Amino acid sequence: MDRLGSFSNDPSDKPPCRGCSSYLMEPYIKCAECGPPPFFLCLQCFTRGFEYKKHQSDHTYEIMTSDFPVLDPSWTAQEEMALLEAVMDCGFGNWQDVANQMCTKTKEECEKHYMKHFINNPLFASTLLNLKQAEAAKTADTAIPFHSADDPPRPAFDSLLSRDMAGYMPARADFIEEFDNYAEWDLRDIDFVEDDSDILHALKMAVVDIYHSRLKERQRRKKIIRDHGLVNLRKFRLMERRYPKEVQDLYETMRRFARIVGPVEHDKFIESHALEFELRREIKRLQEYRTAGITNFCSARTYDHLKKTREEERLKRTMLSEVLQYIQDSSACQQWLRRQADIDSGLSPSVLMTSNSGRRSAPPLNLTGLPGTEKLNEKEKELCQVVRLVPGAYLEYKSALLNECNKQGGLRLAQARALIKIDVNKTRKIYDFLIREGYITKA
Repeated sequence: MDRLGSFSNDPSDKPPCRGCSSYLMEPYIKCAECGPPPFFLCLQCFTRGFEYKKHQSDHTYEIMTSDFPVLDPSWTAQEEMALLEAVMDCGFGNWQDVANQMCTKTKEECEKHYMKHFINNPLFASTLLNLKQAEAAKTADTAIPFHSADDPPRPAFDSLLSRDMAGYMPARADFIEEFDNYAEWDLRDIDFVEDDSDILHALKMAVVDIYHSRLKERQRRKKIIRDHGLVNLRKFRLMERRYPKEVQDLYETMRRFARIVGPVEHDKFIESHALEFELRREIKRLQEYRTAGITNFCSARTYDHLKKTREEERLKRTMLSEVLQYIQDSSACQQWLRRQADIDSGLSPSVLMTSNSGRRSAPPLNLTGLPGTEKLNEKEKELCQVVRLVPGAYLEYKSALLNECNKQGGLRLAQARALIKIDVNKTRKIYDFLIREGYITKA
């Protein structure tokens, strides 16, 4: 029984002959009945009928050789292995050195054969594809699509992107202005001399220890910034916005713990919560379908379309009710109704507009939830609603007019208009109100 095999070209890599102890040269003989360890003989010992212990000359044997084609009829298995070893030694692309090491093939033959059978071979490509698919199948059950941060950009000094990155220099892995940037100033005047007293020496050592602790804190903060991808802050914020509002709130709350758990664990937690949120929303949507008696997705699409239409109609009714709620001017309402009636009857609305010399007034300002509303009394709130002035601005203007009145001993309207640069009619109303309530006096 003959079986083909192969070893390296180096004779020292082959096992020695059990008969003469010389290094084996192909072809050689392997006993099929002895072993382990395998029993090898060179052709000279095999022809003499060498026997040793349990090995007999009539045992079945295998001929070990690499002088046969594998991928190409003109290339033997020994040359295939020599080519792979030469590429490993000389590097891919150095075909002249590869050919010199092989000695049996030219530069063009080595390049053509390697590119055809080891780079562009469909068999190897399908094998790599299967390996990638198997690797993807291992992680298919994990529900956390985590993507590590990219390498930060390298902007020019003092460019817009450099300022956005807070002066980070990736090539040096530090910032133009470091955290606690003047920590070294405490050491500039320290000098250790031999005649220092023990107390002075201990004091200087304490200053150095404090400096070391400040350096450690600087390095810790830089490590957190790099690990979590905070160098490019604009890109980090864009990544945050891809989450729903609820997940963004969690991201904001859990950000302070990111330095403890690390970047991978933190992002996995956020991604897992985002996935949980999506699953809960999908379950809620399916439960809504079930409550509505929907049993197939075709009916669900019709239901979603009708629901969207109802929401739009409800929103229009809500907006109309809010507009009608804030319209306090009865004359303006009557004017609008008469104008619409004339339009419906075919008359020109311009006739109606000439009969009314007044201009439609804006609705009063709604102060609900505006900052500073709680600092106003009822009369001041009424003034802000009529004048349509936010409470914060009114308090600022009031403070400026009171200070100027106290300095001058009185205040004129022209001086008030010079102090607050707003509409002159609003300034007059504020000025008259403060005079009437006794906050200021006329000059």
